[in-house]
Amino acid sequence: MTDLATALAELEALADPAAAAEAAAYHKVQRRYLGVTVPLIEERVADWRAALSLEDRLSLADALWQTDIHEAMVAGAKLLAQARIRPDADIWATIARWAEGFNGWATSDQATTAGQKRLVADPARIETVATWTQSPNMWTRRAALVITLPFAKMNFPKEADLAIRETALGWAASYITDRDWFIQKAIAWWVRDLSKHDAARARAFLDAHGAGMKSFARTEAARYLPAE
Repeated sequence: MTDLATALAELEALADPAAAAEAAAYHKVQRRYLGVTVPLIEERVADWRAALSLEDRLSLADALWQTDIHEAMVAGAKLLAQARIRPDADIWATIARWAEGFNGWATSDQATTAGQKRLVADPARIETVATWTQSPNMWTRRAALVITLPFAKMNFPKEADLAIRETALGWAASYITDRDWFIQKAIAWWVRDLSKHDAARARAFLDAHGAGMKSFARTEAARYLPAE
């Protein structure tokens, strides 16, 4: 069975010091980097997933995340990124706990990608996500928009999906006055993705709130909307 020590040894065997230095400079988050590419991480994760029970996979994922090693955190998140998992309450609880300590876009996006699948599986979890919007941690607030992105991309949303879509748009509107680049980018990302599936609603959001957005975010949000 793959335990934390074995998993870390496998990742460290793939380390590239030059790439690690480049990653540290790029991500600008103070943690250890190994310089392992995502495809190589995914290969290791695929092997671990095949060999582990769901309980052991969750245990390994959390242990990897707690190392604060970039590639280990990515691997931990990817271990939980699966559409069909039952039961998944413990997985959702783990991702939600991670969200409270997010401190960089790359690792948080990997975790929220796994979380997206759990939220779609049980939309009632939006109540937990709502608490993130009040967090003093900018990365946690941003995650509330990232994790709800699947609801922006639905072509035929059900009534409950539309309700979550409107909830997320409400959060985006409340974030407009936050001038942090990553928050503004998240707003733009949400509205841009929505515009591919509901152009009228995306346009309405920009008509109501676009003037308050930073110019780069407004431009990004409207990228796929036809010029008026």
